[in-house]
Amino acid sequence: MKRLVAVFLLLVMHALALAQTRALPDFTELVEKQGAAVVNISTTQTMRGRGGQATPSPFDEDDPAYEFFRRFMPQHPRGGEGAPPREFQNRSLGSGFIISSDGYILTNAHVVDSADEVTVRLTDKREFKARIIGADKRTDIALVKIEATGLPAVKMGDPAQLKVGEWVVAIGSPFGFDNSVTAGIVSAKGRSLPQENYVPFIQTDVAINPGNSGGPLFNLRGEVVGINSQIYSRSGGYMGLSFAIPIDVAMEVQNQLRTTGKVSRGRIGVVIQEVSKELADSLGLAQPSGAVVNAVEKGGPAEKAGLEPGDVILRFDGKTVGSSSDLPRMVGSVHPGTKAVVQVWRKGATRDITVTVGEMADEKAANLRPQRGSKAPGQAANRLGLVVSELSAEQKRELKLNSGLLIEEIRGTGARAELRPGDIVIAVISRGATTEVSTAEQFNKLLAGFEKGSNVTLLIRRGEMQTFVTIKNLGGGE
Repeated sequence: MKRLVAVFLLLVMHALALAQTRALPDFTELVEKQGAAVVNISTTQTMRGRGGQATPSPFDEDDPAYEFFRRFMPQHPRGGEGAPPREFQNRSLGSGFIISSDGYILTNAHVVDSADEVTVRLTDKREFKARIIGADKRTDIALVKIEATGLPAVKMGDPAQLKVGEWVVAIGSPFGFDNSVTAGIVSAKGRSLPQENYVPFIQTDVAINPGNSGGPLFNLRGEVVGINSQIYSRSGGYMGLSFAIPIDVAMEVQNQLRTTGKVSRGRIGVVIQEVSKELADSLGLAQPSGAVVNAVEKGGPAEKAGLEPGDVILRFDGKTVGSSSDLPRMVGSVHPGTKAVVQVWRKGATRDITVTVGEMADEKAANLRPQRGSKAPGQAANRLGLVVSELSAEQKRELKLNSGLLIEEIRGTGARAELRPGDIVIAVISRGATTEVSTAEQFNKLLAGFEKGSNVTLLIRRGEMQTFVTIKNLGGGE
């Protein structure tokens, strides 16, 4: 009996030891095998300024690199106004990693942006002048090349197999300290960040600081699963929120950069927004998912295919659109000229529409401001707290609208919504039905049909953009 107890205790101790080993992994072998493929990247940019003035920072004060620049870049004393212009060298640091033995290296686009000279330093202290093959600002990926052979290259992993809570390791050059190793876990996957529509970021709590940008993120098998790109910080340093570009996204970008020197993306010509619970109720959707179309570009692929404002895109090219942030990535990954099936929700039913995907180009939408309509002095606000006026014939021609009401003033309930004076109310949406408005009397009659405490969704024109605005908990008006 005593022998059985002893054996049992030994088994328990062994299990605890194994559990402890799994909880606290050893990264030494990974670093020894993969560290040599991680490089330091330094860039030089020639800038002109007034002699005697302090060297200006190329970063905004809220940029993580600002504090590094302020502390470590040489600052010259200020001189007089009449000091002659002079050239000075602006230097910056980052990281990268070798993806092929013949010298191709991946890094961030912002690391080499506007650089006149790029220098790559290996772990064996060799330095090479690098050539920028191409850069894509939308994904923050750049491909550079050095003239060398027989170089150690990283192994690629599959970000789709990553699990939240899994250990990951970053190697880079924070603040210029070469081959620094930090570790943490995957905090979330598929993160969407403001102004970053084409990357489903991997969020981690790995310590990332200025200089880590462009370095690799490894899983415990020593495979690269991401490129460390940015952090969320209020101080300029690490605060526990780091974001990496999935390596499959990066490799697709670099493949195009290597082949053509640029990245070609698909587009269908729609303006979209997220489907909120209130908007889903208004449109008759069972759940808040997909991307609602606010506006369709005139003459664009979507209009030619038959998509309309108010459609909710549920699936694109066979893939489910869970949220509006999914759609730009899906469309962008499709080769221009491809025919894709778009499943939309329209007037209480689904339908499939085939669209020929166009090619994305840099475009700037004009900001058209409507002229003010005329309202009677002391005009009362309606049930939404809006003072509106009908569009003149001239305004309709200018805005290319058949109907609509100009918001002159916002009071009460309307002030809590995302509405502004100058917005144009195009339609009211309720239970999947869209009703265009052309007179204040018609608008007020539609509003009278809503029960107190219900939600009202409006289709709004703002400049050249259209958006849906939901006003919650409708009251009795003023």
